[in-house]
Amino acid sequence: MSYSRRTVIKGAAALGAIPILAACSGGKPPASADSKATSLGSGLADAVPKSGIQAMVDGFQSSSGDTVRLNVMPRDQLVNNISSYLQSNPEDVVTWFAGYRMRYYAAKGLLAPVDDVWETIGKNFGAGLADASSNDGKKFLVPNYNYPWAVFYRKSVWQQHGYQVPATWDALIALCTQMKKDGLSPIAFGDKDGWPAMGTFDYLNMRTNGYQFHVDLTAHKESWSSPKVQAVFDHWKQLLPFQDTGSLGATWQQAAHNMANKKSGMYLIGTFLLQEITDKSIVDDLDFFPFPAIAVEGTDAIEAPIDGFVLSAKGKDNPAAKAFLKYLGTGAAQDAYASKDPSNLQTAADADTSTFSPIQKKAAEMIAQSKNVSQFFDRDALPAMATNVMIPALQSFLKDGKIDLNSMETQAKTLYASA
Repeated sequence: MSYSRRTVIKGAAALGAIPILAACSGGKPPASADSKATSLGSGLADAVPKSGIQAMVDGFQSSSGDTVRLNVMPRDQLVNNISSYLQSNPEDVVTWFAGYRMRYYAAKGLLAPVDDVWETIGKNFGAGLADASSNDGKKFLVPNYNYPWAVFYRKSVWQQHGYQVPATWDALIALCTQMKKDGLSPIAFGDKDGWPAMGTFDYLNMRTNGYQFHVDLTAHKESWSSPKVQAVFDHWKQLLPFQDTGSLGATWQQAAHNMANKKSGMYLIGTFLLQEITDKSIVDDLDFFPFPAIAVEGTDAIEAPIDGFVLSAKGKDNPAAKAFLKYLGTGAAQDAYASKDPSNLQTAADADTSTFSPIQKKAAEMIAQSKNVSQFFDRDALPAMATNVMIPALQSFLKDGKIDLNSMETQAKTLYASA
């Protein structure tokens, strides 16, 4: 694929003209109005993103003279307990993400609006990012980066066996069949933590029923007992024999190493894969392709979640917290993060993209060329639906290929009615 600023800007309408590749150096971050302390609660506990967050904290402290107390906790701890965390004694600023889950907690009054912050940083973000950061006309998120989910593979393995990138569902099934004959586990898969399988569901759903159906289903404007949802799982049943055995006992990181170590032929995952796979000889051997077309819309829709920062209701009156958020919305801050974690794509227009790796360039182009961008099921759906219904339902499906859609619909009705 050719890669140019023009192609990215042309396709960036998928995210409301997100300025992914306005390649220029970051400017000087704004200083705090007065020297005070603030705090950051981060769910980015893995070594690479943790170091990226620390670089942002260091950059702010150095430029402002303010201090930031950093509390790092495991991702699942933050995500699964976010409601009680925000209602107890949270840090001022918290790592979070766009989508329904941001809007849900904003509507509950657990997050503070940051419109005054956006008065300073708004020029750095296009309409798509601004919309993704908003609820009921107010801004609640400062975007940091986004990243597409795609099917990764090792080029040397595919060259060895003469595999070709599958553009259609039938071609994908045929490829999986051949990989199994060749002694590979066709699809790396690890769902011990529950959320990774949602990526497979989202792609199967969007490819089978279209992007709008994904949006409507996660908002419960469509029924889970619909034949359209059954069709998603019918397709998935065809993939089950080709996914890693023991996937329910494996993390996404372990699945990543199965692909990296040439045990698995391919792996559907986000570009954060490169936080785990860092050996340059392997990284240079990686490539990816969009999830193949099935029934509608080709490959126009992709998953490309937006991660960033929110302000807890507790921190709404702290000027140092606001100053910190203004800094986090600059290219300088996002470049500091990217210097430690090059697996993602900075979202600020003044970020420096000149050092993008080939995978980052291809990822940016993939987002730019996509007509629709979903966040991820556990971000687009009601929190309780994702955690209490979807995770156990998918894990049960992975065990025996059976899914009770009527039960899921009954639970969804109750949860969305009480939301």
